[in-house]
Amino acid sequence: MLDENLPTFRFRPSPDNPLSQVLYFTHKGSDPAAEYIFRRADPASPASRNTYAVALCGTVNTGVIYGEVLVEPEWSQPTLSAAELRAQSQSAAPPPAATAEVPESFTIQLYNPDQTITVKMVSGSWGKKDTWEFDVPVQSFRQPSASELDRQTGSPADLVPRVLFRWKKDGRLSKDLTCFMSGTSLGGRKNKEPDITVAMFKAARDSIVTVYEPNLHRVEVEDRKGLEVILLLSAEVIKELYVAPRSDLFNLSSDGPGPAKRKNSRPNVTFAVPPQQNPTSRPSPPITTSASAVPPATADIDAETRRLQAMVEREEREREKRERAEQKRIKRMLEDEDRERRRREAEVAKETERLRKKYGVDGQTIPPLPPRPASHAPPPPQYAQPPPPQQGYYPPPPVGVGGLSPWGAGPAPTLPPRPVSAGPSSANGAGPFHCAKLNMLWNGPGAGGWSSLITPPPHMAGQQGQSSQQQQGRPRHGSSGSSVGADGGRRVRRKRSSVW
Repeated sequence: MLDENLPTFRFRPSPDNPLSQVLYFTHKGSDPAAEYIFRRADPASPASRNTYAVALCGTVNTGVIYGEVLVEPEWSQPTLSAAELRAQSQSAAPPPAATAEVPESFTIQLYNPDQTITVKMVSGSWGKKDTWEFDVPVQSFRQPSASELDRQTGSPADLVPRVLFRWKKDGRLSKDLTCFMSGTSLGGRKNKEPDITVAMFKAARDSIVTVYEPNLHRVEVEDRKGLEVILLLSAEVIKELYVAPRSDLFNLSSDGPGPAKRKNSRPNVTFAVPPQQNPTSRPSPPITTSASAVPPATADIDAETRRLQAMVEREEREREKRERAEQKRIKRMLEDEDRERRRREAEVAKETERLRKKYGVDGQTIPPLPPRPASHAPPPPQYAQPPPPQQGYYPPPPVGVGGLSPWGAGPAPTLPPRPVSAGPSSANGAGPFHCAKLNMLWNGPGAGGWSSLITPPPHMAGQQGQSSQQQQGRPRHGSSGSSVGADGGRRVRRKRSSVW
């Protein structure tokens, strides 16, 4: 079982009738409950000779049929060579019996509402698997109408859109199937879409059909009950006709063109079917069965067992052959890779030897690193030496923690005295400034500072005389663009034009 939460139908043999199977339904971990009965035609009945017939019925009233399948074989004559035909004409032997072959399609007949679903087999080619395709109309029930004509005639089939489905084998050697919804069709024109999983079928002694419920909301089919019946019938019929054929599939007898079959000498008993409870369902014919079930012949069982064993052995041999071929391919690939790696290493070694002989090995060795100091305490950080002081500028002293120098553990070093360009005058006295005038103003009138503003000190008189002589030879400019002449008068300069 794929998942106990998904809707699952399990085929179990019926304890009352060996020709029937009960379909038990489980959903979301519920207890199995009988939902349908899968019935096969009685091989002893004359109506079932040379046919394959199955039906899906109700559990309470077996006369209520939801759907049925009726398949007749296709007869083909064997092809004889010219020598065989000549020998047959000379010996006057009867012609060889015709061979029954399974047709490439079968039909599912549904009731209430009545509709026919054709399942067609598409044989797989090289690299492709066998598929069985069918389509279901989107709208199955008639629209309510007051017209008597609309009640008698239905809508044309070409104007009703249909949903495409297909059963596909999980593998070439596997018997399990998966049903996909592959698109839609309208008026014969198909619209292909990516495959959507609808149901899974596990072909075993007790077959299991699991409906993939999460994708059902994408299936636009009005008759959900009919779709369920189609999935159950088509899966089991595909298994018995194509995937794992049953012995004496078409109930061949001497009455038909097939080979003769031993007749049943037991008396037949006919049971009358009770009246139908559902008036809209199809009436069921009387069921004819034997007084006791006749077991199949031991020779047929042994032949079928040998055939299945031979098929399993053949599949096992093919699988082992593929595994050995794959192992040889992988081993050969590994050997090729190892051979290529050794060839590249030999080429690299040859080129290295050639370069060594040509250029030598001098300068190719890397000197070892110097040994690290074996001190327990980390060395003090090394700081770059400050640049030499320039004239008139000194960098600020570094500040340490607690008045200590950051370059060491001792006190901060004493900075040298700042040089001055000119020392203080003896006449003017010392002051905090390097300018004599500012020092005289700082000292006040008691030190003769004010009188020195009018009469410059002797060491500055020479400098002022030189500067006055240099300024007499060139005009002085004011803030308004005028110039001062030698006679003290102002000269107005004409503004120059930027054009002329």
